[in-house]
Amino acid sequence: MSLPADGHVHTEWSWDTITGSMTGSCERALELGLPSVAFTEHADLTPWLIPAPIRPLLPDHFRVRLRPDGVLEPPDLDVAGYLACVEECRSRFAGLRILSGVELSEPHRHRPRADALLAANAFDRVLGSVHSLPDGEHHHELTTISDRPPGEVLRAYLEEVLALVESTADFAVLAHIDYALRSWPGEGPPFVAAEFEEEFRTVLRELARSGRALEVNTKVPLPGEVVRWWFQVGGEAVAFGSDAHDPALVGHGFPEAAALVEACGFRRGRTPHDFWRR
Repeated sequence: MSLPADGHVHTEWSWDTITGSMTGSCERALELGLPSVAFTEHADLTPWLIPAPIRPLLPDHFRVRLRPDGVLEPPDLDVAGYLACVEECRSRFAGLRILSGVELSEPHRHRPRADALLAANAFDRVLGSVHSLPDGEHHHELTTISDRPPGEVLRAYLEEVLALVESTADFAVLAHIDYALRSWPGEGPPFVAAEFEEEFRTVLRELARSGRALEVNTKVPLPGEVVRWWFQVGGEAVAFGSDAHDPALVGHGFPEAAALVEACGFRRGRTPHDFWRR
């Protein structure tokens, strides 16, 4: 079975990876027979307050960015360097369609910066995402929140995703609607999708009304119920994304994801590069 395009890949141009490689990712995509790949590098616009107990546990490339007050402020994307690398890979890997892109984190909270970035650059693919939750004057990255029940964190996350989707922020694909599940504790009650159906459906209905696509992110397999609900509320399009930060993970889990999406009623687009549609 031919695999879908990977529309969410990070390389050395995303600040949070030390193993990313655009060249290596292109080689891996060709090895797998992927029709195309979108390099959607991070534009993380929200500073995060890192809880004191977690700061010593951060990897070095995170810890060096900590301010004295414990706030981690992600750096701006080096757009010129990144786009030059995209053009170099396009020349080198003529058999692979390569899309430029960006993953905007909480663009609804940073409209001037997000709008200016997009106005200055004609990216092929723009993802909108939520990685953090507000807490007073600060934001906390979701995977650092350990003092709240996981169900409460998931509901707060989906509320923030709803605010993103309801906004007029410019993005075509909602990335990892299940991001909060990445830190769901292995001990204690398991995640049960049906317990959060109302919250997921609310986001999905608004996403469908906005005309944007839902990403099936394979870093943590998206619960099948969410894809089924997306079809039921009238969602038109599905994108696939590995969220790879290492070339070895490009296209990871795509056979299973494609089978799930097809079982829920979506079909391949007119070309191998297109979104899948109902």
